Amino acid sequence: MNHTEIPKDIKNAFQKGTVIPALPLALDKNRKLDERRQRALMRYYLDAGVGGVAVAVHTTQFEIRLPEVNLYGKVLEIAKEEFHSFEERTQKPIIRIAGVIGKTEQATNEAKLALKNGYHAILLGLAAFADSDNDEIIAHCKTIAEIIPVVGFYLQPAVGGRRLDVDFWREFAKIENVIAIKMAPFNRYQTFDVVRGVAESGRADEIALYTGNDDNILIDLLSEYKITVGDKVIKKRIVGGLLGHWAVWTRTAVKLLEDIKSGKYDADTRQAITLANQITDSNAAFFDSANNFAGCIVGLHEVLRRQGILEGLWTLDKDEVLSPGQMEEIDRIYAAYPDLNDDDFITENLSKWLG
Repeated sequence: MNHTEIPKDIKNAFQKGTVIPALPLALDKNRKLDERRQRALMRYYLDAGVGGVAVAVHTTQFEIRLPEVNLYGKVLEIAKEEFHSFEERTQKPIIRIAGVIGKTEQATNEAKLALKNGYHAILLGLAAFADSDNDEIIAHCKTIAEIIPVVGFYLQPAVGGRRLDVDFWREFAKIENVIAIKMAPFNRYQTFDVVRGVAESGRADEIALYTGNDDNILIDLLSEYKITVGDKVIKKRIVGGLLGHWAVWTRTAVKLLEDIKSGKYDADTRQAITLANQITDSNAAFFDSANNFAGCIVGLHEVLRRQGILEGLWTLDKDEVLSPGQMEEIDRIYAAYPDLNDDDFITENLSKWLG
């Protein structure tokens, strides 16, 4: 599938920038898929006004691919059914993104399954190439891009990513079926490497930049880059977010991006920076930055549990639990920033989503 085959309205919305939460996995107390709550979670995001959902990504837990778990295809199918139901009901286009990881054989099989299930693009993880040089990784990316449009993924090392230099991103951006890059190194220097690589690739106008820097969301979304390439100055903005952070308080995230696009913060830098710091502080609690992100998935589960969407914090790894003090940190940010949550929106709609 070539990117030109993505429906025009969906591609246009994606290129202009939208909210894309990374889907958590809903499990019951026996650590088995809770399909009712998985569907409720999808319905929450879609009704909250997102422009897409990223399925089977880090937040969904990489372990869904283990043979003894075997949930990768099932999660793709459930999300596909909810996408279809929502689009039939509302006529609103939604970008469907599936996570793909592993060496080339595994990634090829996952990309083909995503395509079979009607996904428009894949988020291509490269953690399996920890010791590979740029040429080997680029060859892998080209192979997968022959199957389906690709969103690049710069994942921070703390949760399994690796360093990728500006030379890599320049060559990656030249791949014709690359349509976007999610930048999530949690590092300003490395984020700039991606933007510079895209600017120097000759395809800056064709590639959408999405923040995955959950520690710097609002500043990323307000930033414009001006990068000199030869005798030209390439201007580039980060147009949207594909974020684990946006798996919670999602309705507020949609409103945030709407406010940014309307220019609400253009004339009030102090207000913007204050809000940016509040969002980053919230993320520190959700993602457990104090413990090198050990509780980043269960922190999101805890928020969704409080709101009634998830029943508990269970993950596929029974040792994955909230870190000491993390619950208290979530209590603190709930009290400190009541305007950032969307609990009322969920309360009004939860019975419908669970129905």
